[in-house]
Amino acid sequence: MSKRDWGVEDPEESYWYNRRTGEVERGPQSLAVDRLGPFASAEEAARANEIVAERARKWAEEDAAED
Repeated sequence: MSKRDWGVEDPEESYWYNRRTGEVERGPQSLAVDRLGPFASAEEAARANEIVAERARKWAEEDAAED
């Protein structure tokens, strides 16, 4: 998946979730190791952990279906 698939054109105009602080950031402000994203809105970034879990579950289901 590319950033465009997630609705993000410009990383500076995107939102990130900082896993270390639990804060939403506009644009890549913190170290990459601490960030999840990019997300198209602050609301999506605030749900980063849920979104990541949903994507991981979907990928696991797709992998299981391929076996």
